[in-house]
Amino acid sequence: MEEAVGIRWHKLITRLAGNGFPAAQIHLDDEGPRLAMVFRALSGDPGLTIKASTERSINTWRPLAHRLAGTGRRHALAWREADALRVPESLAVFPDKRMNRDLYLWLTAMASLAESDTSDDWLQANQQLVLKTLAAYPGLTGLYQRLAECLVDIRRAQRKLPAIQAAREAVLQAALLTPDNLSRLPAAPGEPWPVPLWLYPRAEEVRSIPSAANDDGKDGESNGNGKVRQSKQRKQGRYIDDPNKRNGLMIFRLESLFSWSEFVPVDRCEDDQDDDDAERIAEDLDYLTLSRNPSTSASRIKLDMDLPSASEDDIPLTDGCLFPEWDWKQQQLKDNHCRVIPMLPRNAEPAPMPERLGALANSLRQRFEGLRPQRVWEKRQPSGALLDLDACLHHAAQVRRGRASSHPALWRRETARHRDLSCLVLADLSLSTEAWADNTHQVIEVIRDSLHLLGEALDAGQDDFAMYGFSSRRRDHVRFNLIKNFAEPWSEAIHGRIKALKPGYYTRMGAAIRQATDILKDKPAEQRLLLLLTDGKPNDLDVYEGRYGMEDTRQALLEARQAGIQPFCVTIDQQAADYLPYLFGQQRYQLIHQAAELPSLLPKLYLLLTGRAN
Repeated sequence: MEEAVGIRWHKLITRLAGNGFPAAQIHLDDEGPRLAMVFRALSGDPGLTIKASTERSINTWRPLAHRLAGTGRRHALAWREADALRVPESLAVFPDKRMNRDLYLWLTAMASLAESDTSDDWLQANQQLVLKTLAAYPGLTGLYQRLAECLVDIRRAQRKLPAIQAAREAVLQAALLTPDNLSRLPAAPGEPWPVPLWLYPRAEEVRSIPSAANDDGKDGESNGNGKVRQSKQRKQGRYIDDPNKRNGLMIFRLESLFSWSEFVPVDRCEDDQDDDDAERIAEDLDYLTLSRNPSTSASRIKLDMDLPSASEDDIPLTDGCLFPEWDWKQQQLKDNHCRVIPMLPRNAEPAPMPERLGALANSLRQRFEGLRPQRVWEKRQPSGALLDLDACLHHAAQVRRGRASSHPALWRRETARHRDLSCLVLADLSLSTEAWADNTHQVIEVIRDSLHLLGEALDAGQDDFAMYGFSSRRRDHVRFNLIKNFAEPWSEAIHGRIKALKPGYYTRMGAAIRQATDILKDKPAEQRLLLLLTDGKPNDLDVYEGRYGMEDTRQALLEARQAGIQPFCVTIDQQAADYLPYLFGQQRYQLIHQAAELPSLLPKLYLLLTGRAN
């Protein structure tokens, strides 16, 4: 009985204390592509992505219903970071869905003109940003006025504040309605109720601490079980003191008994099993508290990801070549920063095409054989196999006129017109390709099948092509796996190399693209295509992640275009639309929603890229 009453009471008080309009709620997942397009159209930083923000605890005055229900403490706000625009994961501020969509649009427009750092005066900074936004985009004036007036009406109707907080609220409402009337907030206890039309300062940064004993001082590691759980929200973090300092005391209370003892960091056994509730608990926490401890799971991954012995590893063909890398913070190229090592799969024995791909391979060969360069008869040639009757008649007429050439072109010869095209296929062989693309296929299996079938198709069409794979482990070990170079014929030896491909390490994409660009530069073809197959973002163990890796990849692609090479990306990463337009440009990438479809779709895509689709 008590439990039933408690459940009903909880539902009642939560409903009475509820904020917003759930019936009109919209989600960032649905609006994200539109907002990304608007952000770039408004000349926002193209390297920024739009992501969900986490809720923050705000010490603001709350009505009695909120205090009884325990709500109103945490709020999802919008702010801008160096590499992302953070907006609430969902919006239900207004009673109309259209107005909530307009709110997302307004925040995006403001962020396109905002700096990553805000001034100390949050109120005046937002007023000035509103004026700047309206001056740059006058068409948003009506939208802003409509949102501001509705928000002020909602705030007036929902809260009856104490006198001192009411005075501050009046200033906020006046600033919303008339942003050109710059003012300062009067002092009042706590913080004002959040304003969803404005941008907030970034969440507090995690303070830096000394490296742990098991860190090498350069690289960050991931969790040790190989399974990465990603949240759409960003959590605030803070570090606690390292227990190795041995200067802490613990207070232990057992009923009314107090005892004091020194904390000793005993090396206890760890449970390698995942906590099924860990993800849910992390979502509920305001802060994620981090500790540097000698027995971290990251220390295990260093052993797992170490390079194999020379006798078990792929065969290095040379000591490698040095390539530059783009440092986007310093806006300069670091010369000779990365070493790319060409490698050949070990124990790759010649093998036929997999039988399960035979029917599809035959179909592709028949289609591409019909696209082979056709042999044509060239007329009026100085030499050839047959006389050209038209040329002979024309020459006889010129002889009668006295205008005949002393070296008449009277012959016909048959020649083949070759397509002036070279294609290099670059496959991502990072560790993430070991994951399952669906219930029956691993990503690496999908990539192998795609290379088998695409090679069969290009060989049947007599196109000039090469195939390579890549992965990396820091900047001094970028593996560039040889599958087929331009000089080798398509054969069972190539099929054997494809079968021997296996997941490698990380994805230092910029260095691999620069190596592929150098190879294609040596081809004199008029059309040179770089086709990249990948399943995720650029990343590596060191600083090569996030914005750094993306900017270096983008710079490498710009260098390829300047060399006359056409890069194109095919990916199965479902979040690729957030970053691939910035890297490759619009219409220069293809997202595959079903990984199993890649082997059959890739040859069709190749025909489109080379302008030979029916």
